[in-house]
Amino acid sequence: MAATYGAHSGIGHNGPVTRPAETRSVIVLGSTGSIGTQTLDVVRRASDRFRVVGIAAGGHQLDLIVQQAIEHSVSHVAVSDPGAEAELRDRLAARWPGGDALPSVLAGRTATEELATLECDVVLNGVAGAQGLRATLAALGAGRTVALANKESLVAGGPLVLDAARPGQLVPVDSEHSALAQALRGGTKDEVRRLVLTASGGPFRGRSRSELEHVSPHDALAHPTWQMGKLITTNSATLVNKGLELIEAALLFDVAYPAIDVVVHPQSRVHSMVEFHDGSTLAQASPPDMRLPIALALGWPHRVPGAAPGLDWSAAQNWSFEPVDEAAFPAIGVARTAGVAGGCAPAVFNAANEELVAAFHQGRSSFLDIVDITERVLQLWLSSEHGAAGNPRDVADVEQAEQWARAQVRRALAGFAGS
Repeated sequence: MAATYGAHSGIGHNGPVTRPAETRSVIVLGSTGSIGTQTLDVVRRASDRFRVVGIAAGGHQLDLIVQQAIEHSVSHVAVSDPGAEAELRDRLAARWPGGDALPSVLAGRTATEELATLECDVVLNGVAGAQGLRATLAALGAGRTVALANKESLVAGGPLVLDAARPGQLVPVDSEHSALAQALRGGTKDEVRRLVLTASGGPFRGRSRSELEHVSPHDALAHPTWQMGKLITTNSATLVNKGLELIEAALLFDVAYPAIDVVVHPQSRVHSMVEFHDGSTLAQASPPDMRLPIALALGWPHRVPGAAPGLDWSAAQNWSFEPVDEAAFPAIGVARTAGVAGGCAPAVFNAANEELVAAFHQGRSSFLDIVDITERVLQLWLSSEHGAAGNPRDVADVEQAEQWARAQVRRALAGFAGS
């Protein structure tokens, strides 16, 4: 059994859960991003349950960072851009309430990792992309509970993260994995037949592959349900995001890939389901509001009253479910191949995709290139000596695999441009 399944203090637990007696201290990594700002809103609304002691961000939105630091009276602020340190210190000194001690400032490439090791109850990792892996490992190594919104850190460094995590240390923030964690409380591991991840289908649901040839970056960012960052929104449009979630679900809940399915649910009200061997299916349903899974992750296994509005059951509504069009959206199948292969294959899949998403938004590749070239790079990895290398020994192995994947993407794009 993986270190995470059944160890979240609530998965598969049917007894009463009492409210915690003490306020939990929280460090927020990626505080200026979508997940970070919503996390701070959760804390603002439930200040009797949580308090923020540290925030980390890239350093490009100093006004917002200072505003967040002042509002939450944090003790520590970290920015990954070393060039932002001096100005951050000046702005904090100029605006900090009189009489209160200024927060300590960490800056540079390892600042986020350093912050993740400081004293707190929960580290919320909302850092975007594969750069979140080191922060996740640092927090786990320091004994912190990690509320994991950075799915790429688990996807890229899955064996390293699971080896580092003690029972109860990893709690999912993604709405889909939060839904699975909640539904899994309704039975034991032996009773589970399959997990069912739901996908909105993104902005291009119903389009054929040929209709996706001339999709623009602006089109790809027009998600019909969720407000997210550029990378995640594009991943949702290609369904790469669901492929990453597939890999994450297998690792988090120790479930084999053949027992995990994906269905399209355009209304985004049912966030995922668990089917049991007796034919019963438990689904978690709520409006598409990330504050609910964030609040649950911070307080796990305790729920936070009023974290987000509930569904209006007095209003007529229709929910639909449909299979994924794998011809138009092959990303889930590619991710499944990477996950089954294991080792650094998921890291290669993720890094190649990140490189291609960036190229797409820079006008250097097409929308269809994102998954097509990612698949070619993955197959090249699996057919080489790399594919038999086994699990990564450390973060350096993961980063080398990622660098290899990014180099292959650049080579493919250069060849395409020159053809």
